[in-house]
Amino acid sequence: MINYLKATTIAVTVSLCANAAAAEDYPAPVPMMDGAQAAIDAITPKNETFRIAYMPPATEFNYYIAVGEGIKAIAAEQGAEVFMLAPQSGADINGQMGMIQDVLTQDVDAIIFGTHDEFAAAPLIKKAVDQGIAVLMINSDIPNFPTPIHGVVGYSQRNGTHKIADWAIETYGGEPVKVGIIEGQPGYHSTERVGGFLDGIEGNEDFEVVVSIPGGWNVEGGNTAGMDILQSHPDLDVIFAANDYMIIGASFAAKALGRSDIALLGNDGDTSGLEEIAAGNVTATVNTSPYLMGQAAMHATLDALEGTYPGGWIETPTSIEDKNGAIAVLQEPEKLFPLPSKEY
Repeated sequence: MINYLKATTIAVTVSLCANAAAAEDYPAPVPMMDGAQAAIDAITPKNETFRIAYMPPATEFNYYIAVGEGIKAIAAEQGAEVFMLAPQSGADINGQMGMIQDVLTQDVDAIIFGTHDEFAAAPLIKKAVDQGIAVLMINSDIPNFPTPIHGVVGYSQRNGTHKIADWAIETYGGEPVKVGIIEGQPGYHSTERVGGFLDGIEGNEDFEVVVSIPGGWNVEGGNTAGMDILQSHPDLDVIFAANDYMIIGASFAAKALGRSDIALLGNDGDTSGLEEIAAGNVTATVNTSPYLMGQAAMHATLDALEGTYPGGWIETPTSIEDKNGAIAVLQEPEKLFPLPSKEY
């Protein structure tokens, strides 16, 4: 079990040399597939104070900001410099590639990154590894990134959404259930999350997927997709979306159409999603604890720079939260970013 240490939300630059995190600060990593592991002993830090770039796919998602706050909290404790660089939109793949290319000229010691297009990123990530930069992927469970990297930190996406499918069967099974799915932007993350949900309901004669369309990972896209599928399938019982932003958007569509009877299921567990569940606007989500994920990623990155991280995938935990569970999570605001809008 991860020892996440005391959480803090301060973003600072510290002038001390980073100390290695202890091995018990994250679960034992699972080896990646053959050929996917970059050599830890080839990492060559350049700076006395480790300088680390956090490069999520976009700044439009609070989820990635929460991950970043967890990263910065551990950087402050351990004595490292962290900066975040990302495009505003998760669809701006070219923008992110330009930023990665720019960072390669800045004498960074490590890159913690996430991307919506692993194949576009792979050539630049290879350059980073070849330069001796420690490279860890965040919010993922890819065991074979297209080019070797040093580590992956994230939850099992397919297992997480399989859990919410199991929850849906237990909660709504026993009678016919028509399901609509809102996918993310095409790529690994959407494939795994949607795939896990489909795996979970496969073979259950009560559940029928009648429509599956993309929602672009954001609230606006989820609203548009939700409106489309609810209008074209007015007898729908459940909508599952591959992230919380899209299911929040779908909840706006459901409200506009007077569909208070439909179950709305998401994935992420960021603060806005949890508050929508607590308010009764969304039904349940897969809670992936992004702030704590960031803390685990930073511990692993510092260990990689010290040569004590063995490489591989670090799995972070998931849980299914309905209204009662969401309120319980919101009652521990020190583990969340941004903070809840009120005290629960």
